[in-house]
Amino acid sequence: MWNPRQPRRCPIAEYLRTLLAPLVTLAVVTFGVGKAVTGLGTPEAAPMRELARARTPLLDTLSDIGSSLSDTPYVVAMTAIAAIAFRLAFKRWRESVFLVVAVWSQSLVFLATTELVGRSRPEVPHLDPAPPTSSWPSGHVSAAVCFYAGVAIVLTLHTRRPWHPLWWAVGTLAPLAVALSRLYRGMHYFSDVLWGVLLGAVCLAVAVRAVLLRRSEPARRRPSPAPARAPSP
Repeated sequence: MWNPRQPRRCPIAEYLRTLLAPLVTLAVVTFGVGKAVTGLGTPEAAPMRELARARTPLLDTLSDIGSSLSDTPYVVAMTAIAAIAFRLAFKRWRESVFLVVAVWSQSLVFLATTELVGRSRPEVPHLDPAPPTSSWPSGHVSAAVCFYAGVAIVLTLHTRRPWHPLWWAVGTLAPLAVALSRLYRGMHYFSDVLWGVLLGAVCLAVAVRAVLLRRSEPARRRPSPAPARAPSP
């Protein structure tokens, strides 16, 4: 029951505390770690050259498919479709907002840090056109974690237990395929991919706490009118 003496929380302050502050902290840490990793030189160069020498036509094709699972146009379109589907299925916006917040928060952290870090991509033949962003961190991987694992979380909350292994098989295998494909295609170092996984996981956890686990403000109840007194005899 709503307590009229209990002060109501300001929603803007609540979102600043649970969403904006963690993301700003994550961006600062991502920038700092990226600069430190870049300053170490390229100890990962030799493994990347070995990986490039192991390429085959079949793996080229499979890695192209794996990398495309998190191409920006696809992720944007799939997020929009999933958000609309969640709204229609669950008759509320909470799950849709959660997924959009998760995907776009990792994108904002990525865009805020990648150019400032400015890490060069591996010095091996690239199988994809190199985007204007730097190698640190892997935006493909962080977006894949937020989208596929985010969808898995929503479906797990709304379906029976026998379906859960299927959702989490997709939610984990798809980001793994993206990560391995980006490495194989020479677009990222191992540390770029690992931080992409961490970036996506943290943004997902922040979105879960700020949106999915946020309690709705109870509706203010009007006091019921006092019952009419019976006329005295």
